[in-house]
Amino acid sequence: MSETRFNLSQDRKGMMWDLLLYIPTVVALLSMAAKFWYGDDANLAYVLVFLASFFCIAGANRVLKTRLMILPSAPIAIEIDKALTRLVLRNGKRVELVQDLKFYSDYAGRTFGLTGMDNSGQRLQFVFHKGQFSSVQDYQTVQDKLRKCS
Repeated sequence: MSETRFNLSQDRKGMMWDLLLYIPTVVALLSMAAKFWYGDDANLAYVLVFLASFFCIAGANRVLKTRLMILPSAPIAIEIDKALTRLVLRNGKRVELVQDLKFYSDYAGRTFGLTGMDNSGQRLQFVFHKGQFSSVQDYQTVQDKLRKCS
């Protein structure tokens, strides 16, 4: 069986775009929450603080896990074989997606998602960005191979 390995790298350009998206959104939500807190609608302030917290956590996870690959559960390499797809994580673990492998691409062609079940039956999902691959050719090759496997 022929196995193909693709090493991933940090996507600093994409990280900057994510920061330009998430930071103003969180600041705007918190500003509106403060306005309503000191105004007459504290209940709306609670909702806006919750939304700001959600966007802050989602943005931090996206930047730290998928763009900079700093978190221990971040994939640093993809190994694709005809029988299974294996991901090498930052913490040294190797995750094999052996069942219900599904490939999702976006319309813009800049990211794709991969879901599947590992050997223990746990459903896992991963997001990969075009900037994480060494070349556009590698990015396209991974997508083609994953489409055939799923």
